Amino acid sequence: MSEPRLKSGFWVKAQLRLCDQAFLPCVVVKRGDEDAGQILIKINRLRSGCQLLAKRYTDNGGRAWMVVAGDDEQACDAYISRESDMDSDLWVLEIEDLAGTYQPDGQSPLLE
Repeated sequence: MSEPRLKSGFWVKAQLRLCDQAFLPCVVVKRGDEDAGQILIKINRLRSGCQLLAKRYTDNGGRAWMVVAGDDEQACDAYISRESDMDSDLWVLEIEDLAGTYQPDGQSPLLE
C-alpha cells in the first residue's frame, strides 16, 4: 500500500508559508499540476552554491528528498530545463537559504 500524499499545489503553498515564517525568500519558478506534479526544490545559497532536490524512492521503498544536482547553479538550471522539457506538470520552487537551514518535510536531504 502506498503512503498517503498531499496534493502538489497544497504542499507548495505550505512551503511558501513555512519559508515566509522563517524569513527565507521563496518563489514558485514554475507552476505544475495542482494534484500530482513532481516538485523540484532549488536551494540557492548564492556565493556558497546551489542544491537541487527531488523526491525519489529509497532502497526500502519509501520516498525521501535527494540531491539530484548541486554546487553549480548552471548545473541545477540545466537539470531543471531538461526535466521541464519532459514534464509539463513539474513544479520548481527556489529558496534563498544562506545559512542552510531549510529542510523539506523536516528531513535532511539524502545525497545520491
